[in-house]
Amino acid sequence: MPPAHRNDGSVPPVGAQALFDDVMWADAVVRCADAGNTGNTGTGTQRPLTARPLRDRPGALLHGSCDLDTRPILSAALGVVTRIPGPVVHLDLSGVAFLDAAAVAALVQANATVTGQGRRLLLHHPPYSLRKVVEMFPDECAALEVAA
Repeated sequence: MPPAHRNDGSVPPVGAQALFDDVMWADAVVRCADAGNTGNTGTGTQRPLTARPLRDRPGALLHGSCDLDTRPILSAALGVVTRIPGPVVHLDLSGVAFLDAAAVAALVQANATVTGQGRRLLLHHPPYSLRKVVEMFPDECAALEVAA
């Protein structure tokens, strides 16, 4: 029987088992301790930021909003993502409703960390807010790589 914290069907990418046991994932999900004070979607519904390991490749899936309230969670999640082994680390943003400029800066820093290790950070399904920040700061965001 698989461990209880893997009940969502997550399977660690090859070579990354140790990271799934890392306390940083907090049972494979990084969540805000106080979900009631996290990013507001504008609909009156609060959306905590979560990060889950990808099932099919090395990386993570973010879900929620990346703003002032969830900045510590994003930082912790990106810290784990930058330690996932492999030549390419994938960050799926399909579940992200909003990224503020500081969150984009954190992505740029994570990209620089991974690139400094001779690897690539590949972003998937960037939200509209990321594309807008990249348009405003093209030079600063030029190193970000988005999957086709």
